[in-house]
Amino acid sequence: MSTKPSDPDPTRTTGIVVAVDGTSGSGKSSTCRGVAVRLGLRYLDTGAMYRAMTWWMLEQGVDVHDPAAVAARSGEPVIDSGTDPAGPTIHVDGHDVGAAIRSEQVTGSVSPVSTVPEVRTRLVELQRAEIAAALEGAGIVVEGRDIGSVVAPEAPVKLYLTADPAARARRRAAEEGGTDVAAVEKSLRGRDEIDSGRAVSPLTIAEGAVHLDTTPYTLEEVVDLVVGLVEAVEAHA
Repeated sequence: MSTKPSDPDPTRTTGIVVAVDGTSGSGKSSTCRGVAVRLGLRYLDTGAMYRAMTWWMLEQGVDVHDPAAVAARSGEPVIDSGTDPAGPTIHVDGHDVGAAIRSEQVTGSVSPVSTVPEVRTRLVELQRAEIAAALEGAGIVVEGRDIGSVVAPEAPVKLYLTADPAARARRRAAEEGGTDVAAVEKSLRGRDEIDSGRAVSPLTIAEGAVHLDTTPYTLEEVVDLVVGLVEAVEAHA
C-alpha cells in the first residue's frame, strides 16, 4: 500500500467526512490511516482519546469503576489529537502519551471510563471540533465506535467494519507482539459486549453505513474498497 499522500482534490468545494465504526481488531486504524493518506485527508482516532482520558484518570488515582468519580473529573485533562495520518499523535496536558495509552492497564480500564456519559459528552465535543477544523481543508477520516451514529451522523460516507473474531484476535495479538491469541479474543469479545450494551452511544451500525467484513481481504484491498466508496460518493455529490 502506498503511503504517499495524494494532493487534495482541487474540484472539492467543501471537505468530506468519512465516518468509520466497527469492532476492535477489525482493521479500522490501519484502514483509516491508509485511506486518509491516499486521499489527502486528516485522520482522527477517537479511541485514542478515550484511552488518553483513561490514562489520565489512572495517573490521578481516580477509581475508574466509580462513574461518579470519573464524571466529576472528566473536564480536567487537556487532550490534544494530532491528525496527520502519517504520524498521528495524542497529548494530555502537553505530554505525549502515544505509547502510554497502549499499556495493559489502560486497555483493561478504558471500557468503564468510556461508558460514563460525561466522558462521552466531553470527547464528542472535542471530536466535532476536530472535524470542523478539518472541513476547512480537504476533510477527515474519523474512526471509532459511534462516529456515524452520534459524532458525525451527517457524514456522506459511513462504514462499519467487522471481521471474524478469530481473525481479529490474531491481528491484535500480532500487533501486541505475540500476545496469547485466545486471551486476546476473550478480551475483544468482552469489550464488544460492553460497548454494544452501554446506555450512551452504544456500538451499532449507523443508518446508511456500508457494512464491510474485512476477514477475507488484505489491508491494501480494504483500503482500495473504501477509497472507491469515497470517490463514488464524491463523483455523485
